[in-house]
Amino acid sequence: MPRPRIVIVGAGFAGYTAARRLARIARGRAEIVLLNPTDYFLYLPLLPEVATGLLEPRRISVPLALPGVRVLLGHAGSFDLDARTVEWADPEGKRGVVGYHRLVLALGSVNKLLPVPGVTEYAHGFRGIAEALYLRDHLTRQIELAAQSDDPVERQARCTFVVAGAGYTGTEVAAQGSLFTAALTAGKSLSPRWLILDTADRLLPTLDPRLSRTAAEVLRHRGVRVLTGTGVSNAGPDAVRLSNGERVPTKTLVWCVGVRPEPLVAGLGLATRDGRLIVDEFLNVPGRPDVFACGDAAAVPDVLHPGALTGMTAQHAVRQGRLVAGNVAASYGHGRRRPYRHRDLGFVVDLGGWSAAADPFGVPLGGAAAKAVTRGYHLMSMPGNRIRVAADWVLDGMLSRQPVQLGLVRGSAVPLAAEPD
Repeated sequence: MPRPRIVIVGAGFAGYTAARRLARIARGRAEIVLLNPTDYFLYLPLLPEVATGLLEPRRISVPLALPGVRVLLGHAGSFDLDARTVEWADPEGKRGVVGYHRLVLALGSVNKLLPVPGVTEYAHGFRGIAEALYLRDHLTRQIELAAQSDDPVERQARCTFVVAGAGYTGTEVAAQGSLFTAALTAGKSLSPRWLILDTADRLLPTLDPRLSRTAAEVLRHRGVRVLTGTGVSNAGPDAVRLSNGERVPTKTLVWCVGVRPEPLVAGLGLATRDGRLIVDEFLNVPGRPDVFACGDAAAVPDVLHPGALTGMTAQHAVRQGRLVAGNVAASYGHGRRRPYRHRDLGFVVDLGGWSAAADPFGVPLGGAAAKAVTRGYHLMSMPGNRIRVAADWVLDGMLSRQPVQLGLVRGSAVPLAAEPD
C-alpha cells in the first residue's frame, strides 16, 4: 500500500513548523511534500537587522533541510480540491502537478495596500530579504548623495526618511534605521531625520500601552518624529503628503502599514472572512476533511474571545503549525485532534542598540533587561543559525558596520505590489 502524501503549501512560520513536526510524527510512514518559492525559511523578526547591516541575510535564512520532507521549489498556482491536486511552477517557469491525500495551506501574507496615490510607485515594502537589502543600499546611497550635494534642500530631503505604519515592523525599522543613519553621517555635516506615522492613536497599537510608551520614548530620544492619527495622502518621487496636509520632502517611504492574506486564497473557491480561509477550531476547512489551513491566511477562531479571530502574528503561526501537524496525524488515527487554544506569553520589540520593549508573561520591561529578553527569545525561536546570529551580535558590539552599498537589488525588483504570475 502506497504511503499517503501530505502536501504543505508555504514554508513560513506555520508551514515550516507543520512540516518539521509532521516528519517527526510520521517517521517515514507518510510522504511529506513542502512547496515553497524559496529553499529557506525566513526568520522575519530579524529582518530590520539585515536592513541596517547588523546581520547578513543568510543568518536569518534557515535551509529547508528537514529530514523526511521533500521540498518542491516553486509557486503554487491552481488547486483542484475535488481531484486533490495542486498545480505549481518552478523558478524557471516549468509547471507540474502534485497530488495529495491531505493538504495544509500555510500561504502566509503579503504587504497590505491602501488606495493611496503614488504609493505603489514610490514606496517600498518590508517583507523579504530583497527588500531589506534594497533598503540598506538605499539608506546608504541617500546619505552619500546628500553629502556630495551643494543644494541644502536636496541634502535635507535625502536625509529624511518616512516610515508609514507603527506596528512591530515599522517601529523596529524606524528605531534601528535612525541608529544606522546616525552612524553613516558621523563626521559629516548632515542631520538625518526620521518620521514614523500611523492612523492609530499610538505606536504599537495592538500591544500593551506600556510597551507603546517605552518605544515612543526611545524613538523620540533619538530624534524620531512620531505622528499618530496621521496617514499618507499621496506619495511622489520627491515628497510625501500627509493626511494632516503637511508636505514632507523625502526620497524614502518605507511601507509598513500591515499585511493581508496571500491573494491566492481568493481563488480557492472556499469561504473566507477578511480575506482569510475559514477554518474550525481544529484548523480544518469546513466541508473539506482533507484540507487544513493555518497561519496568516487562515481565519482561526479565537476560542478565548468568541467571535474574534486570532492575530496574524508569528506566535500564532508557530503554534498553529504545531497543532495542525498533530491534527493531520490524528486524521490517520495517530493521536486525537485538538482545538486551537492559546495564551499570550508576551511580546518583544527590538529598538536597536541597548534598547527594547518586552512584556514576558505580562511583566513590562525596558532597556537592557528587555534587550536580553528580546535576544534570548529570538535565539530560542530560531530553528537554526543561532550561533552565527549570536556571533554577529557580539561582533557588532566590538566593530563598526561597513557603510557600503552593494547594488545587489534595484528598486524595480522589489515593487510594493507584485504582479501575479
